[in-house]
Amino acid sequence: MRASRTRRHVVIAAGAALAVTGLITGCTAGDTGTSSQPTNNTDNEASGDKVVIGFSGPAADHGWLGAINSAALAEAAKYDDIELKVAEGTNDANLQISQIETFINDKVDAIVLLPTDGAALTGAAIKAMEAGIPVVNVDREFSSPFAARVTVLGDNYGMGVSAGTYICEEFGGTDAVVAEIAGIDSLPLTQDRSRGFADALEDCGLEVNNRVAADFTVAGGEAAASQLLAAAPKIDALWNHDDDQGVGVLAALDAAGRSEMVMVGGAGSKNAMEAIKADDGVLKATIIYPSTQAADGIRLARLLVQNKALGDLVEVDVPNRIVLYAPVVTKDNVDQYLPTAFTS
Repeated sequence: MRASRTRRHVVIAAGAALAVTGLITGCTAGDTGTSSQPTNNTDNEASGDKVVIGFSGPAADHGWLGAINSAALAEAAKYDDIELKVAEGTNDANLQISQIETFINDKVDAIVLLPTDGAALTGAAIKAMEAGIPVVNVDREFSSPFAARVTVLGDNYGMGVSAGTYICEEFGGTDAVVAEIAGIDSLPLTQDRSRGFADALEDCGLEVNNRVAADFTVAGGEAAASQLLAAAPKIDALWNHDDDQGVGVLAALDAAGRSEMVMVGGAGSKNAMEAIKADDGVLKATIIYPSTQAADGIRLARLLVQNKALGDLVEVDVPNRIVLYAPVVTKDNVDQYLPTAFTS
């Protein structure tokens, strides 16, 4: 029998929808402030001075990254005062570094960057900041606080907490077998998701019994799931970090005739949400990882260059760090999230 229980301190620790950290004070290598005082402008949609923004991201080799790119382009197109220079998507860190150097040479007003590897792109981002070009870092963090003026992140640790919380509410107080299919293990975001998942499970006496890693792709998800199923003859609950690779995970489950488990997805794809709404398979929930991050980055870059702030805050500067919420989507609330879902 599944036990339902009220979550306590773990949920409190991860429940903030918007985490805002104050600006780094003092003189830094990344100081791109202007001489005039920013204004808390409640009419930020009004057209202002022209802003040239350089945008660079990884290759759109799965649905979430495709949605990231298309949302950024669509957001820029809403404003007649934005000129967007888009670099070709790449998974080659050296090529992306050269793209940032090109933006610097072109003297763009701001750069929005989703790095293929945050550590590898840190030096190039610092160079842009030192050239007086504010950098908005999206999704994968740099390894230095001086590499970005603003960082926009999904809540990776919070995703793990949300997934673990859901499973605890279903299986807490039992000896359920819990499995995990992670993304790319070398990425800090994957490590954060796994850490949050383990912390939430520990709070209700569960643990990860079987774990494999994939690569955020359909083929990778299918291969990893097949490996997992061969090693685990029984699974009660499965968290798959990413709905794109989840297409392959579900294919492997179907091929193996494994339907005994409750599966939780991650990211929030349209096909995952439609399966949750239909409620006729193992997938019962997914955890949102917003595909709006680069679009948010475009908006924030515009505000920075135009010396404006967020109209709904009393603070007169754009925040240094914004962490987006990681809610659980189930059949009870899926209609709320379907309109913003991406297609795998």
